[in-house]
Amino acid sequence: MFEQTFKNIDDILHKDAGCTSEMDYTEQSSWLLFLKYLDALEGDKASEAALEGKRYSFILDEAYRWEAWAAPKTADGKLNHNAALTGDDLRDFVNLKLFPYLAGFKQRASGPNTIEYKIGEVFGEIKNKVQSGYNLRDVIELVDELRFGSQTEKHELSHLYEAKIKNMGNAGRNGGEYYTPRPLIRAMVKVLDPKIGERIYDGACGSAGFLCEAFDYLSSRPGLTTADLKTLQTRTFYGKEKKSLAYVIAIMNMILHGIEAPNVIHANTLADNISDIQDRDRYDVILANPPFGGKERKEVQQNFPIKTGETAFLFLQHFIKTLRAGGRAAIVIKNTFLSNTDNASTSIRKLLLESCNLHTVLDCPGGTFQGAGVKTVVLFFEKGTTTRKVWFYQLNPGRNMGKTNALNDNDLAEFITLQKTFADSPQSWSVDVASLNTATYDLSVKNPNGVNEVAYRTPKDILDEIAALDAESAEVLATIRELVS
Repeated sequence: MFEQTFKNIDDILHKDAGCTSEMDYTEQSSWLLFLKYLDALEGDKASEAALEGKRYSFILDEAYRWEAWAAPKTADGKLNHNAALTGDDLRDFVNLKLFPYLAGFKQRASGPNTIEYKIGEVFGEIKNKVQSGYNLRDVIELVDELRFGSQTEKHELSHLYEAKIKNMGNAGRNGGEYYTPRPLIRAMVKVLDPKIGERIYDGACGSAGFLCEAFDYLSSRPGLTTADLKTLQTRTFYGKEKKSLAYVIAIMNMILHGIEAPNVIHANTLADNISDIQDRDRYDVILANPPFGGKERKEVQQNFPIKTGETAFLFLQHFIKTLRAGGRAAIVIKNTFLSNTDNASTSIRKLLLESCNLHTVLDCPGGTFQGAGVKTVVLFFEKGTTTRKVWFYQLNPGRNMGKTNALNDNDLAEFITLQKTFADSPQSWSVDVASLNTATYDLSVKNPNGVNEVAYRTPKDILDEIAALDAESAEVLATIRELVS
C-alpha cells in the first residue's frame, strides 16, 4: 500500500508547475512526511502521558498541528472537507503562516539536539514548491494515509524513502552526492564493526545513509538494554551537512529509521579550522563519502595545513584530525587519489601513511555509483600507528555495473571474509610501505595476481590536475614576488 501511495504522490507533484525534478518530489514529500511523523510522535507521547495520569505539553500550538490544518476529522474519523483548507487558502496558510511559525522554533529551542531545533532548522531551509493548493490538498490526503505506528510500518516507509533518495541520486548530475550504494555502506560498517557506546560521525552526511546503516547494524544486536537503546538514540550518531536539501532528507531518513532527534547539524564542515579540534570533538568511528571535484575557496583552504582546492582532500584531512587515537575510519574517495602526482595528493598520502594505519584499500569497479562514472576506492584506516603494509582488494563482480546490474551484498561477501585475515587471493594482495617511492608515495592499484581493470584518466581528471598545478605555481610565484618586493 505504501509503495502505491508514494507513486501517487509523485504523480501529483509531477503535474504541479513548481516541481520539476526527482529532487523536488523528494523534498516536498519530506516536509509533509516530517509533519505527519511529528503528529504521530506527539500523539503517542500524549497517550503515554495520559496512561501515567500526566498532561502532555504539545510542541506545536493547536492551529499548526496536522489534525487542525492538514487533516481535520469528523466524529467518525473521516476527513472533514468542510474544515479542511484547499486551493489558494491552503497554499497561503502554508507559505505565510505555517512555514514562518515552524522556522521560528530554531530561535526558541533550548539546544541544537532537540526536536524543536530540528523543526526550526528544517523549515528555515526549505520552501513549499507546490504552487497549486489543490495539488497540495491531494498530496496531503495521501500522506495522511501513511501510518508510523509500528516498527514494521516504519521499516517499510524507510525502505521506500531510501528508494526515493536513490532515484533522486540517479536523476541528478552527481549521483553519488545523495546516494552511496547501500551494499557498499554495509560492507564498510561490517569491517569497522562499531560497538555500543562508540561515537560515529559523518562530516559530509548527505542523506545520512552511513548513519542509518550503522544504526541498523547496532540496533539489531541481540540483548540490548534500555540504556543501550537510549545511547543509540542520543549519544552515538553525529553528522554535518552543508546543503539544505540533503540536510532535510538526512533528518527525515534518520527519523524513519528510528532516531527521534538526529544529531545532524546544518553546517559547512570545512569552514572550521582543523587546528581548533579538541579531544572532546573527536570520534571513535568515521564513515563517509565526501563530495569530490569541488573547488573550495582560498579562505576555506586556509583551515588546513595541506592547501588544495579539491573538496575530498580537505575532508580527508578533517577526518584524520577528527578521529581519536585508536579510532577507525572508512572513507570513499576517487581512485586517482592513490596516484596523483600533485603536491597536495602526495602530501596527504604521506600524512595518512605516517599518522594512521591504512590497512585496507577496496578498489571498486566503474559503475559502482549509478549515475556517476568516476572510479572510487574505499580507504580503511586506524589512527595512531604508522602503516607498514596495505592490503588491497580489487572488487570484480564479473559483470558490467550499472542501473540494471547494481552492486549487491553478495558481491562484497568475499571481500568481508578475506579482509579479516588480509588473505591473498586472485583479487587481493599486500604491499609493503617500505617498498614505496618516498618521493611520491604512489599507491596505485596494480594487481600482481591477475588482469587489472584499466583505469584511464578522464579528460576532466587531467584538466583538474593541470588546473591544480597551475594554481600551485601561481601561489609560488606570488610568494616569490612578495619576497622580492
